[in-house]
Amino acid sequence: MTVRKRGALAAMAAGAAALTVAALATVASRPTADVGADEVTALAGTTPSAAGSRSPAPMPVRKGELPTGAEVVPPVGLRIPAIGVTATVNAVGINPQTGEFEVPPRVDQVGWYRYGPGLTAPAGSVVISGHVDSSTQGKGAFFRLRELEQGDRLAVTGSDGQERAYRVIAREEYQKTRIPLDRYFARDGGQRLTLITCGGPFDADTRRYRDNLVVTAVPA
Repeated sequence: MTVRKRGALAAMAAGAAALTVAALATVASRPTADVGADEVTALAGTTPSAAGSRSPAPMPVRKGELPTGAEVVPPVGLRIPAIGVTATVNAVGINPQTGEFEVPPRVDQVGWYRYGPGLTAPAGSVVISGHVDSSTQGKGAFFRLRELEQGDRLAVTGSDGQERAYRVIAREEYQKTRIPLDRYFARDGGQRLTLITCGGPFDADTRRYRDNLVVTAVPA
């Protein structure tokens, strides 16, 4: 059946629903040395996620630094018509008390990593992460992210009011201990948009998903 489808970082945690991203080989995916510079011709296979309450253990991250140079234009809105997503994008960073990557508490909103590139940056990965679901709030903004196919279109609105179009070129899934964060949070390489959420089976004992799902899109 066909489905429709590390840099300072690392985990997202908020209340009962959270996304965690750990550091370093891909699971059922094609490696890309510089996603966005070269096309990825096939989407990786994915495993449907399970339901349950979500409270994965957070990971510490290094303190981020704001990019220098030209003015940064943050994303404020995200639309993905193929999976019915219209979400507010909030700028998130590092919680000074916990050292964790913050994430919006509401699962219908998503977070942009504000220590990375903005929408007008000439290179690098604009990272937006979101919840897959919550035991108390239900389905998250990225609940259907795994359904995206190569070529699907999405749009990101910046704080400047301009809407920018992107198209999906890759969907990959990694165990959280194996995801190559240096790649996905890079400030160099081709311009791209990186969407991250949880995926894979849900472990009721640890109360967390095993994997992270990553969708990469490039300017259309």
